[in-house]
Amino acid sequence: MTPKPLNKIQDFCLKLFDLIGAEQNVASACVSSVMHGTRFGVDSHGVRLIPHYINVLETGRLNKNPSIKFKKLKLGSGLLDGDHSQGALPTYTAMDHAIEMARKTGIAAVGITNSSHFGPAGAYTLHAAKKDMIALAFCNSDSFVRLFDGAERFHGTNPISMAVPTGEPDPWLFDMATSSVPFNRVELFRSLDQKLPQDVASDKIGNSTLDPHVAEMLDPLGARFGFKGAGLGGISEIFSAVLTGMKLSPELLPMSGPDMTTPRELGAFVIAIDPEGFLGSFLLKKGMQRYLNLLRNSETKEKSVVMAPGDREWQTAHDRDKNGVVLDPVTIKQFKLLADRFGISSKFDIWSDHD
Repeated sequence: MTPKPLNKIQDFCLKLFDLIGAEQNVASACVSSVMHGTRFGVDSHGVRLIPHYINVLETGRLNKNPSIKFKKLKLGSGLLDGDHSQGALPTYTAMDHAIEMARKTGIAAVGITNSSHFGPAGAYTLHAAKKDMIALAFCNSDSFVRLFDGAERFHGTNPISMAVPTGEPDPWLFDMATSSVPFNRVELFRSLDQKLPQDVASDKIGNSTLDPHVAEMLDPLGARFGFKGAGLGGISEIFSAVLTGMKLSPELLPMSGPDMTTPRELGAFVIAIDPEGFLGSFLLKKGMQRYLNLLRNSETKEKSVVMAPGDREWQTAHDRDKNGVVLDPVTIKQFKLLADRFGISSKFDIWSDHD
């Protein structure tokens, strides 16, 4: 397939939200988050999620026109009610509140209630890093990941992200699922009919498998040391669900249904840290440049390159900014079906093998 420009894909996604009557800020936040995933090569959390979001906005699981409310409880903390919106708008909004408070208190955190799947966690921490903040983001999800030595789904993929300004155009960016991979990655391997890597997913009785079509659950990060990944998943669970009063992963309705009408009541959590409350932004960036210079110039194995978190993703982002992206076959098929349904095929052709 011919690569398609990012702006053309973005315009198509925004048009879909408009056609189903979603509020503009819901559309822009959601599309911004998934375009982050597609741009940075996190394709499992990229625009392939758009057909799902359109579906659950239409079926009533998600609110097309939410009334998001923030309640400040301390000088540097509060809770934000997402009113069952798609998770991007509540999370961007919560991060903005955390940033505003952190400029006064040095560090601030916001718990998010009544939210839903929020896509790539790095979208929200990068949003803050571009405003000269260190930021962290957490979210839980419905059970996908077995515990270490477990044989049933327990934690969600429960991502953790952190971003730090460096004084360079590209912030330091860490974004990971606490599972071996996100379950969307398994679905992507199914779409491409490719074998899974070793120790990333298990069959229905908890044995690791390379076949994405029989994978029933994910392995915790760490393979033989998966207790570490399970512990990290617990950290995200506590911030996102316990501290916000939202549902724990085993209590959440599955993202994929069959119930597509009942809100899922996910929680999430964001933290913003203002360097001016510590050594200052200028010295932070100097320190990050010194750290990254030492890291990238450290000794490597033969024919290898060491990278800081985000380096590979930034390379992908700059390449896709210039050259566009090839969408996977399942996403192309779903986009074409949506375009035909809404009668916009002639205007947004991002599925055929030509420019």
